Amino acid sequence: MSFSIAVAGKGGSGKTSVASLVIRYLIKNDMGTILAVDADPNSNLAESLGLEVRQTVGRILNEFQGEKLNIPAGMTKEAYLEYQLNLAITESKGLDLVTMGRGEGPECYCYPNVVIRKLIDDWAKNYAYVVMDNEAGMEHLSRRTTQNIDELLLVSDHSVKGLRAVARIQELVAELKLTVKRESIIINLVPDKIDPLLNQEMDRLGIVPTATIPVDEELQRYDLEQKPLFNLPDTSKAITAVNNLMDRLLQPEKVQIKRG
Repeated sequence: MSFSIAVAGKGGSGKTSVASLVIRYLIKNDMGTILAVDADPNSNLAESLGLEVRQTVGRILNEFQGEKLNIPAGMTKEAYLEYQLNLAITESKGLDLVTMGRGEGPECYCYPNVVIRKLIDDWAKNYAYVVMDNEAGMEHLSRRTTQNIDELLLVSDHSVKGLRAVARIQELVAELKLTVKRESIIINLVPDKIDPLLNQEMDRLGIVPTATIPVDEELQRYDLEQKPLFNLPDTSKAITAVNNLMDRLLQPEKVQIKRG
């Protein structure tokens, strides 16, 4: 049985960076094999992980529907599609990545979302962890791309809009009765301390952050220079914050030993 982690929040909150650092944590701590899912049509998880994507689910589906298929003898259309979709997996040691990419037609990602749900269900049993980087906003929830999740990481940047987006996502999760075992709220890109106005907004919304991630100049430099965030040093402020969070969420006994 795999453990599933999904990352959600508004655009610009740093979801992909958080997802990348969570994956880095799992690999560095030898937590088992990982299936990373870039479910954002504006795909950039691969770049953060230092991987090269040659094929995406969306592109395969576009080609599958738009061209006359030359299906091998004795193979059904469904079996051939499944075979083609397996080509969308980018493999590396201990980590495989599947990227959704563009869907069918402008602004439409409905069919890829349906397919990616089935792919995750079929493939997840082969991995210890599934980490999904979702698209900005709440569309992935209404399409039920994010469901049956063990840990939902709700990421807000240091803004009122980010906090309100997190609150709306929480409401939608409850409204749709999605199977989410635990929600953890992360305030990302925090300067020296959280602004009092944000504390007031959190009190109003009933939000209690599980963790904060400080502004990290080193991470920003890696991003500008297009270096994989996976290669950030352990001294990175963002790495330290994410590692401490994941210790608490996944290895509470490790935290207790440290305290002892």
